[in-house]
Amino acid sequence: MFYCLIVAGAWLVWHLAFGIRVIGREYLPRDRGFVIAPNHISAIDPVFIVIARFWGPRLLILGKEELFHLNPFLTWMFRNVGVVAVRRGAGDTEMLDTVIEKVRGGRGVLIFPEGTRSKTGQPGHLKSGAFVIASAAQVDMIPCRIIYRHTFMRVFSRVRVCFGPPIPAAELDLGEKRSGAKLRQNRQRLLAAWEELYQANKFPGQPEPAAPAARPAPQPEAAQADAPAPQPDAHPDGGAA
Repeated sequence: MFYCLIVAGAWLVWHLAFGIRVIGREYLPRDRGFVIAPNHISAIDPVFIVIARFWGPRLLILGKEELFHLNPFLTWMFRNVGVVAVRRGAGDTEMLDTVIEKVRGGRGVLIFPEGTRSKTGQPGHLKSGAFVIASAAQVDMIPCRIIYRHTFMRVFSRVRVCFGPPIPAAELDLGEKRSGAKLRQNRQRLLAAWEELYQANKFPGQPEPAAPAARPAPQPEAAQADAPAPQPDAHPDGGAA
């Protein structure tokens, strides 16, 4: 009941403060678990996702542990709206295992694969947490692109929340050893989906975001074969970074 009231209140306030348009809501599953994977620009991005979805069981939202130490009231509220604390800087396998079980059982989870907010408006390097959860829970991933009219969040600005076709669970499977090559492929698949959503739904005259910083070259195939299986990143942030 509390969750429904919070979502309804946020829907009203956010629609008064922003011109929100939701695109592709039909891609969100109604009868099974899923992973929503949006880009991350503003600390209030999670609110846009929740009110864009609006209906359905309470989402799990991965957020940094520091959010739970602001004050007792906010801690209580975060827990009641589905925020799950993530310990940044250390592998939190217990938390991931709990989330995976809940998603496998039919819950949806919101996780920002970048792990932090973009300072340029361009998607950055994607961490592994979202892909590990989707693979282990055997659920689809829903690409989501948040587009602000002025690139970054401004009050009374227009915002588009765009959901794309699901990336099927079978194509996200990392295997028992969590293949590094497959993880890189999945990252590129999501980045491509984000780019398609941006190009199809950006505002007229909106400039292209700055190019992302170059990433280190991948290891040679021989080295990859001996490399350890990728571990989930420590801070798959679901809130303010």
